[in-house]
Amino acid sequence: MGILALAVGALSAAGLATIVVMALTSLRSAGNTTDAAAYRDVGRMRAPQGSGTMRPSRPSRPSRRDRRAASLPVDATVTFAAERRAAGIDEVLDALDADLIGLVPVKKKVQEVAALLLVDRARNRFGLEAPRPNLHMCFTGPPGTGKTTVAARMADLLHRLGYLEQGQLVHAMRDDLVGEYIGQTAPKTKRMLDRAMGGVLFIDEAYYLYRDSDSKDYGQEAIEILLQVMENDRDKLVVILAGYKDRMDDFFGSNPGMSSRIAHHLDFAAYEVGELTDIARLMLEQTRYYLSGEAEEAFRHYITRQMQEPRFANARSVRNELERARLRHAHRLTSDPDRDWTRDDLMRIEPGDILAGHADWLAEPQQL
Repeated sequence: MGILALAVGALSAAGLATIVVMALTSLRSAGNTTDAAAYRDVGRMRAPQGSGTMRPSRPSRPSRRDRRAASLPVDATVTFAAERRAAGIDEVLDALDADLIGLVPVKKKVQEVAALLLVDRARNRFGLEAPRPNLHMCFTGPPGTGKTTVAARMADLLHRLGYLEQGQLVHAMRDDLVGEYIGQTAPKTKRMLDRAMGGVLFIDEAYYLYRDSDSKDYGQEAIEILLQVMENDRDKLVVILAGYKDRMDDFFGSNPGMSSRIAHHLDFAAYEVGELTDIARLMLEQTRYYLSGEAEEAFRHYITRQMQEPRFANARSVRNELERARLRHAHRLTSDPDRDWTRDDLMRIEPGDILAGHADWLAEPQQL
């Protein structure tokens, strides 16, 4: 009996140990699943514009492999109206038109890229495989002309067409990629590349990566890492370089390897006065304000003068001036606390809200 009791006790202990191991394994698996789910949830968050990540605010879509795997028999036919609907790209192109005034050559180039990828996608379904198109780009032009907005739409477009797995836009500048001391640049650059993988890395003022006059600068190290990744991982990442055209031309002249990896150049021209007025009108409509007739004339006079300033930033300057106009509008209304103000009063911007302290500008002849 004693031997039997010991045997049963040993079996019970072994069984208990097995149960404990299985429980720990299950907890570990659950923990990993929870961590992965948390990572996916964080990945869907939208980040503010700047040196950060902008993720497209849309429901999850099928993976690139799922969207491109459906093959067609040789005698089948396709229509590109159906292909556009299946990819959902009209939504992106319509949003681009709604977001940006003018920029007809830029919008045409985006449409051409979309057309190329639609045809490439249809060819793949018939088994007509070809090397993946080079999608690295360069956006040139003055600030405030919509480069970041177009980059975000391009990332969304490439994701919908199956050429990017995630479609996020990661915004970076020199300080995000280049370290101050030896050994810092490679880790910083690789961290940004890891964040952008599956989407678009948008490098603003990219020419600051290279400083020919400083032999101790580490920007060249970042450039070499970028070149390697742009070549070896071009099926996983699109790089867009941005900045003033003349400076980007100098940058490419000093870095021919980078120039040879850029397939598409989009030039963003400075806006005309009429386009800037249209932009102001659109911005105000989005916030339920509007310019009175006299205020619109005042705005055109004001913006015409501002366009001559060296730091004028197109749509950004328009946005900043409208913010100041709203500030003056609010102060004007609240300065008369006992007056009855109408709904229209709360929406209407007047000339004094635009030209505070500069009413004499309206008397000056302007070339509009």
